Amino acid sequence: MQPIESHPSRTEQVYRAILDEICDGTLAPGTHLVQEELAARLGVSRQPVQQAMLLLKSDGLVTELGARGVYVAPLDAESMSQHYEIRAALDELAARGAAERARATTDAARSIAAAGEAIMRAGLAAVASGNLGAMIRHDIGFHEFLYNASGNPLLIDTARPHWRYLQRVMAEVLRFAEPGTAVWHQHRAILDAVLAGDADQAATRARFHVREAAGRLARASRRGRAASGAM
Repeated sequence: MQPIESHPSRTEQVYRAILDEICDGTLAPGTHLVQEELAARLGVSRQPVQQAMLLLKSDGLVTELGARGVYVAPLDAESMSQHYEIRAALDELAARGAAERARATTDAARSIAAAGEAIMRAGLAAVASGNLGAMIRHDIGFHEFLYNASGNPLLIDTARPHWRYLQRVMAEVLRFAEPGTAVWHQHRAILDAVLAGDADQAATRARFHVREAAGRLARASRRGRAASGAM
């Protein structure tokens, strides 16, 4: 983790730096987060660290244990399942809306196709590079593309807090699950249905994709426990 340079959005930078280390496993579940140490390591004052901790706590990524301090929260199966349920509903709605827009006008179809193909290329390049952070960013980027393509501006704002939590979950999946290309094959299937204007098929594929993601998480968790020697 490199010291952060002075910037107006310093709290967001601190938040992102800590989140990245939680996602890549550097800060494992149960790690005690000492604000003074984090501030020194990042080259900032305690204030942005305190503010970042509040955001991380709100997102369910850290937990405060009274006088004992703040710790990286454990992955909670029930909470993950609830986030995935909401994500499935939002993604289904987004895919349906995007397909309906693509069917409605040629201009909309062209715009959606251009944006969709661009994120597909970027995502597959990230998988090929093996860069975990890039893989997560472009995976989220595909779903943000769907929300934007749906024409409903409320979708992306509604989804954003769930995606902040799920970034960590996705990192767990990508570390221990099957190759990331499988995810992008499913993204391709969703995009193809959207561009064909088939709203029902796009919605079905989007929901299937989220359910598959939940299944990959369950398998990844088992593999992660096995790799660490946990029972």
